[in-house]
Amino acid sequence: MQYNMETIALFTLAILASGIVAGLIAGLLGVGGGIVLVPVLYYLFTLLLVDESIRMHMAVGTSLSTIVATAASSTRAHLAKGSIDIGLLKSWGPWLLCGAIIGMSVFSAIDSSALSFVFGSVALLVAVYMLFAKEPTTETTDKFPRGVARGVLGLIVGGVSSIMGIGGGTLSVPILSIFKYPMRRAVGTAAAIGLLISIPGAIGALLSGFGNPDLPPFSIGFVNLLAFVILVPVTGFVAPFGARIAHTIKPRYLRCAFAVFLLFNSLNMFLSAI
Repeated sequence: MQYNMETIALFTLAILASGIVAGLIAGLLGVGGGIVLVPVLYYLFTLLLVDESIRMHMAVGTSLSTIVATAASSTRAHLAKGSIDIGLLKSWGPWLLCGAIIGMSVFSAIDSSALSFVFGSVALLVAVYMLFAKEPTTETTDKFPRGVARGVLGLIVGGVSSIMGIGGGTLSVPILSIFKYPMRRAVGTAAAIGLLISIPGAIGALLSGFGNPDLPPFSIGFVNLLAFVILVPVTGFVAPFGARIAHTIKPRYLRCAFAVFLLFNSLNMFLSAI
């Protein structure tokens, strides 16, 4: 497969537009932008005739690589607002990292359509929760499970998030809100969680796809460098604006916006898996 000038131009414009949206969503909802990037990248790689067996792997790997930069920018913005629970990160972080490493160790062996189905299923479940769950009214944050239960949750969030290419916010935000975390604090903490998950995830995507004969041009492993070069500065620049907006919007509106994006992407992923 070869890129011609017209294809490169269209690809660049599409990535630029998706990067702006992903950056805003990352800062606004603490989801790392992957919930937007993975479906968009999947369809772009489809249009570029990337081999079907690795399309979803390319989308996930490229998304994880860009989330490193997006989550770092979003984390700095939320840290400045005091909305990140540092204590929770210290105790939960090692488990999240282990989960991400385990997830990426089996990543290359998972069928592309299965990855799409996993993405759609998890996104749908979380969207339903975010639409119908009641907004926590207490500021208490000590109800989060401890010990083995906390570790298991960390492994699940880290593992599933890494193979979905979403950075962790999609799962950690609703989980934290279940245990009475205020929405804005959950969003801020989720941004930092995304950083913890995306780093080993991106490294795993690079290594697991290295040398694959079906890789599209400008790719190292399951990371497309053309998309990475475009997305990183755009998402990194835009994410802080999303974080600022998050502190001016009612929590309920944040939940609804989160759910709408998840429902839309869930439907698209189910269709692609069929």
